Amino acid sequence: MPKSAITISLVPEARGGPFVFWDDFERACSEASRIGLDAVEVFAPDGETIRQLPIKTVLEYPLQIAAFGTGAGMVKYGLSLSHSDTSHRQRAQQFVRSMIHAAATWNAPVIVGSMQGRWTAECDCARALAFLRDSLNQLGQAAYDLGISLFFEPLNRYETNMVNTIDDAVALIQSLDVRNVKLLVDLFHANIEEPNIAGSLIEALPYIGHIHLADSNRRAAGYGHIDYQPIADAICAGGYQGYLSAEVLPLPDSVSAAEMTMQTFRKFFSTT
Repeated sequence: MPKSAITISLVPEARGGPFVFWDDFERACSEASRIGLDAVEVFAPDGETIRQLPIKTVLEYPLQIAAFGTGAGMVKYGLSLSHSDTSHRQRAQQFVRSMIHAAATWNAPVIVGSMQGRWTAECDCARALAFLRDSLNQLGQAAYDLGISLFFEPLNRYETNMVNTIDDAVALIQSLDVRNVKLLVDLFHANIEEPNIAGSLIEALPYIGHIHLADSNRRAAGYGHIDYQPIADAICAGGYQGYLSAEVLPLPDSVSAAEMTMQTFRKFFSTT
């Protein structure tokens, strides 16, 4: 059975982004526990911040850490794993590597999404993808050495021109030399790019390690236009046991968004 999670952002530069809770890590975890969620997913500014989090306290709620996001590398520092400049890519890789080392302390996976970057006139798609593939191989190996997974997330066409669809992400993952890079499917992006979300999920299920639960308008699941029944059928029939993590706008407020998410989770994904 899938498990439930919500997102917490600790990155001021991402203000306005689709994260349920902001800034106050312990309060967010307390509310998540009260609502009945299984875990939290953390969007942190750097590896050092992860090391300073009171995670031992959080585990006593009890909650788990579903994953750590690396998007601050792009949002805060402008780093890309597919950049044409070697020194730039090395800085980007080192940023993610520092997150991997910090996350491994808690046996938590690390997400690469926006840090995939974009191809440009100076660095065409094939070349940029080759750089991205090399970066994922190196970072996937670093994660493997520490016993954790790396999650790769395709984004919709308005956020990147690199990897947009589930099929393209699976093809990229299949081309890697490492086998611990898993697919992260964000249902908001899938709603834009996939002609049949449930069908795409069924085909990709062996590669999926994580799912972002969000509706068509980036609000809590169940409060937009996505039909969740076929998606739930595909996920549950396929035996997915990972997290459904709400990466959604805190509307009308953080607590309500978390409660709305949990209502939809219980309706479609929980057998209890």
